[in-house]
Amino acid sequence: MRLLSSVLLCSASLAGLSTPALAQNADTSADEAVAGNVIIVQARRRDEAVQDVPAVIDTVTADDVAKLNIRDFKEVSTLVPGLQLTTEANGVGGGGRLRGVNFDVSASGTNPTVEFYFNDAPITAGVILQQMYDIGQIEVQRGPQGTLRGRAAPSGSITIGAKKPDLYSVGGFTDMTANDIGTLNFKGGFNLPIIEGIAAIRVAGVWDENEADRVRPITSARDPFQRTKSGRISAIVQPTDWLKFEGMYQKMDRKARLYDQVASFSEVNPDAAASPVYIDSSDRRSIMESPRPIHQIYDIYNWRAEASGFGQVLIYQGQHYTQKITGIENSDEANFFSAGTVQDTYSSPKATSHEVRLQNDARIADIFDYVVGFFDYKNDNPTTLNRPTILGYPTSATTGAIFGIVNTAIQRTNTSHEQSFFGNLTAHLGEGTEVSGGVRHISYTSQNGLFINGASTATTGQDAKKWIYSASVKHNFSPDFMVYASTGSSWRPGINVVGDFSQRMSELEESFVNLPPESSKSYELGFKSTLLGGRMRLNATAYHQKFKNYPYRTGGRGVYFVDYTNPANPVVTQFNFVGAVPVEVNGIEGDVSIDVMDGWNLGLVASYSIGKIKSGTVPCNDLNGDGVPDVITSAPSLPVLQAAVGSDNISACQVNQRSGFQAPFSATLTSEYSFAVSDHVNAYVRGLFNFFGSSRVDPVNIYDNLGSYGLVNIFTGIRDAKGAWEVSLFAKNLLDTTKTLTRTDPLFTSYRNILAGGAATTFTSTYNGVTTTAPREFGINVRYAFGSR
Repeated sequence: MRLLSSVLLCSASLAGLSTPALAQNADTSADEAVAGNVIIVQARRRDEAVQDVPAVIDTVTADDVAKLNIRDFKEVSTLVPGLQLTTEANGVGGGGRLRGVNFDVSASGTNPTVEFYFNDAPITAGVILQQMYDIGQIEVQRGPQGTLRGRAAPSGSITIGAKKPDLYSVGGFTDMTANDIGTLNFKGGFNLPIIEGIAAIRVAGVWDENEADRVRPITSARDPFQRTKSGRISAIVQPTDWLKFEGMYQKMDRKARLYDQVASFSEVNPDAAASPVYIDSSDRRSIMESPRPIHQIYDIYNWRAEASGFGQVLIYQGQHYTQKITGIENSDEANFFSAGTVQDTYSSPKATSHEVRLQNDARIADIFDYVVGFFDYKNDNPTTLNRPTILGYPTSATTGAIFGIVNTAIQRTNTSHEQSFFGNLTAHLGEGTEVSGGVRHISYTSQNGLFINGASTATTGQDAKKWIYSASVKHNFSPDFMVYASTGSSWRPGINVVGDFSQRMSELEESFVNLPPESSKSYELGFKSTLLGGRMRLNATAYHQKFKNYPYRTGGRGVYFVDYTNPANPVVTQFNFVGAVPVEVNGIEGDVSIDVMDGWNLGLVASYSIGKIKSGTVPCNDLNGDGVPDVITSAPSLPVLQAAVGSDNISACQVNQRSGFQAPFSATLTSEYSFAVSDHVNAYVRGLFNFFGSSRVDPVNIYDNLGSYGLVNIFTGIRDAKGAWEVSLFAKNLLDTTKTLTRTDPLFTSYRNILAGGAATTFTSTYNGVTTTAPREFGINVRYAFGSR
């Protein structure tokens, strides 16, 4: 390890990784390089050079994934400034955030602000934000989406394409990674033509074992651990030049035991009481007595058919996926009782989508390109859980004993059905001007049900119809300089937030659970340029977006409310309610890349986005009733909370504040220097530097402000000149930078005190929940490929 560390530290003084010069066509094998410094994307459902598309598009190719040793999909955000990818601690869900708005609602039937697509079909983020292997290309498109692909999404879309079988060549690869913090990762794939030029299959898989975020308990409980196994089989049959069929099946199984990270509240609040065991954020410790077990099983079926003729192409894309997710919520977060108490949650979502579209293959009259189609999406998202009410009593000021548990059986049902017709027309006027416009008509219905102890308590639903549009104009003043302007609208159905199971909701509380539909409009102006004879690219865009009824979720673990899940025994509970608020977002995005000299490339991508809530009503902690969110240092008792909120059960505040929890400014610098060691071997050094500006994170939490910081990754090694093999040593977070990214209010436990006649009681811990940057890792990666790979 000393030798490995020395090599990597010496490498830090050199330049590192380049912005990729080559990318792959999403509809071809990911190993077929496009000639020249041209990146091909399918942002508008046809092959185009990224520099010709009037939109901001970030690409991550199979080459990037290999070069940067990207194993977890969330690491894609290291190449896309302004993109944040997160998963829920209980393993149930996740999502993406872009362009200055915060959205991570664990809600039933909600469309995300950033939509994910796998092999051209929409898919929930929870399925995607896992281990990643045998990927062809990832495209991150910023801004409103929906008139060309799948479902409307106001902030952007992320499309992921698995590598497809090669009809002509046998090939395969192996990829092995090990590091000094317990990770073993094995990936591989094999391609086999069954009938050359007509039929082929491809199999690929991954086996990954690691220590997750390395958060360990302060007790002698088992260390954190997670193991992911996944396999995929794909097939292509192309009996004639004009007809092609594709199919894919993927299964993923993930098991984990994890701990919630905490830190002593006195770390940031000098007035806070001392903790029994002081924990700094950098210690990566937890007070949980036993780990949180998680088990996730994902099955994805994806199929496609294409028929072409008379200069037109008819495409059908279908997908069905299922999830089986078992997660645990800790009901004694303050660790007041000696015996652990948990809430068991089981979710089994499934979804099916179909899309049929017709588009031109050859340009009509040398002027027009078009796409028209129909989209259908059905989603079923049932959840069952047992919510415990603890009957206990204090044994000291900081400890208690459990007398008994009263479990409330809860079942949540949700079904939704979305259908839409869409069309887009692009006119190429002369050599340099293009005008494009599209529309989509959305028809959406949903039905939600809540059953407590077997009895139906609430039924809600939606039935909505909406038009959305997009339009753009671009003009090439020369082959190397293009200016464009675009506008678009987006719409999402109102969400039904999952987690408040109270049987006595007030009108105010109901408004933070069942929200109206959201709408938005966006305006964008930018340019794209190629300089120095193609050796340099410089692009920039500015945008403005305005939302109505944006679903803004409070930070941390949420706000305190009077919970009547068991009407006879209300308790104080904390939950992330959602407010429908007006939001305005303004931002600038840009990128520059340059081939400095043979073998040395540099790239810089930057994003600045500031979103603000404009006089929006949000759920809040307001115990003094002044209409301003309180700074919370301890959980309120039930009588104190009831006195503050009355029959509303919850407080509301009107605010003007940030709408996102991310740093407004972030940037990524990449570089690579390579040189020939011999006729057959090249050596290289790559670097990746991520910079994050300062952020207030949760605007109403004064204890979670985050200063600016940077993370450095270094890669060095040797490879075959023809790409057949590569050996790489790497360091991620080379300087061991530890930053506290989020910090909750102090943890607390609610229980019924049997020594006080069953009175609802709260105990506030001296710890709060935190998350931190990923730990430093030193590792080695070995790859070998042959044939079509």
